[in-house]
Amino acid sequence: MPSENPPFSRLDRWLSEGTRDRKLIVVYGPTSSGKTDASLDIAEYVGGVIIGADSRQLYRDLVIGTGVIRPEEMRGVPHLLISFLSMSERYSAGRYRDDALYEIRHARQYEKIPILCGGTGLYIDSVVYDSSLPATPPNPEYRNTLETMRITEGNLALWYRLHALDPETARTIDPGSYPYVIRALELLEVYGISRRSLTRSQTPVYDTFFYTPYDGDREALYARIDRRVEAMMEEWLVDEIRTLLSVGHAPDAPGFDTIGYREILDALQGKCSLDNAKTLIQKKTRHYAKRQLTWFRRYPGVED
Repeated sequence: MPSENPPFSRLDRWLSEGTRDRKLIVVYGPTSSGKTDASLDIAEYVGGVIIGADSRQLYRDLVIGTGVIRPEEMRGVPHLLISFLSMSERYSAGRYRDDALYEIRHARQYEKIPILCGGTGLYIDSVVYDSSLPATPPNPEYRNTLETMRITEGNLALWYRLHALDPETARTIDPGSYPYVIRALELLEVYGISRRSLTRSQTPVYDTFFYTPYDGDREALYARIDRRVEAMMEEWLVDEIRTLLSVGHAPDAPGFDTIGYREILDALQGKCSLDNAKTLIQKKTRHYAKRQLTWFRRYPGVED
């Protein structure tokens, strides 16, 4: 369990060693673990800017269901790479890496320490370890085969196929996030590359300070997740989704492939009740947190 929250004494020692122009702070952890508050405290202490590392908080129209920080909560700290992507756009780890490296360079021009904050391990790895998925072109024929399988047999069938071939990678991907499952299968079966193995055993290219507010109490984490989902429902998540549909966003827009949004969409289409949707969101979010913890096990500081 972290003895200091945030660990300012460790930060002071780290800041006193080496030069500031190679320093990078990473605030990571599972969903609902307190990353936002921790990153704000650290940013105020060191004079930093926060660069989002959450694949769902990129979408500018998704607010309640992603828990993205709102302008009035930012304490004057600059926040970058959040709430900028259109609902119809897809985004990759390679594009994130390029965008994040640009923001890191820009922050250093103003003598600010960049702070990556988020729960998308693939994005964090792409920056910290100077890695991203290889520039392999899509294989349309293979993708069409997998898409046909998904339509006829369901998302889980794709995920189970990946799990049979590469269980370590599969455990880090939500079965409902089928574009990521398809890409992982494509890399594995067409190009012979395991996504999960790309950054294993590498060391950070920056002078990196890792911090997680997660204390290893999984039961407490799951309880916070359940309460957060309750709060989202009370905060008019259903109305947010109805509004997005009313202004012309298609139900199959990539932005809707987000835990919370897809389940409510199903309820609005009569596939389940709102109560059932809420229960499913809680369950899927807990499973997502478990996958995040699996990814983060090799980062320093996490306990599970």
